[in-house]
Amino acid sequence: MTRQIILDTETTGLEPSEGHRIIEIGCVELLNRRASNNRYQQYINPGREIDAGAMEVHGITNEMLADKPKFADIVKDLLEFIRGAELIIHNAPFDIGFLNNELALMANGKASQRIEDICSVVDTLKLARSMHPGQKNDLDSLCRRYNVDNSHRTLHGALLDAEILADVYLAMTGGQTGLFEDTHSPMKAASTSAAVAPTDIRRLDPNRPKLPVISPTDEERAAHQQWLEELDKKSGGKCVWKKIELAS
Repeated sequence: MTRQIILDTETTGLEPSEGHRIIEIGCVELLNRRASNNRYQQYINPGREIDAGAMEVHGITNEMLADKPKFADIVKDLLEFIRGAELIIHNAPFDIGFLNNELALMANGKASQRIEDICSVVDTLKLARSMHPGQKNDLDSLCRRYNVDNSHRTLHGALLDAEILADVYLAMTGGQTGLFEDTHSPMKAASTSAAVAPTDIRRLDPNRPKLPVISPTDEERAAHQQWLEELDKKSGGKCVWKKIELAS
């Protein structure tokens, strides 16, 4: 059975090197690519003030965390929950950096355990950038692209964002959702949040008329070539179609 954990954190600020700490952890469990009822959420007292800018993003106040446990008090349960799973995180270096910083602070200068030692990690931001080069790949943009409802997300929240990312990840990795989703195409196909299995099999008449083959015009060929060049540039030379074209 494949066990994956969608994980997100909220913090007092952006840099653990500047003393910022984790204040919320949220996790959603996937078993064989299906969300289970198993969740993990914990608010944490960071022992320091929350930056005003961070507070505007997640809405968590210093007063809300005054009676919450310290990271050291919850770390055992957290590590037991995620151990051996594949972690799915959007912008993984940020969250992993904060988690490893918390583990290092507990070690008081001694060698500390690292999240990568007990879990494999998939960064959905890196994955999205490879799939959609040159486009916005923040969580809100991916929700729009994959038709995932995030209308209830007025503020960031670790568990809420993990639940949304679970839907986005399954849509991203569940098959093609729209052939003409790029702004360069004049056509738009409605995207769905997950692949839908057909309810029956349609068998076409073998004697049906053959579809006509319409060759592109010189103008269409030039536009297509220009788009391939742009794709190749944005992807850092990873445009597969261009490589096939050169090989042929």
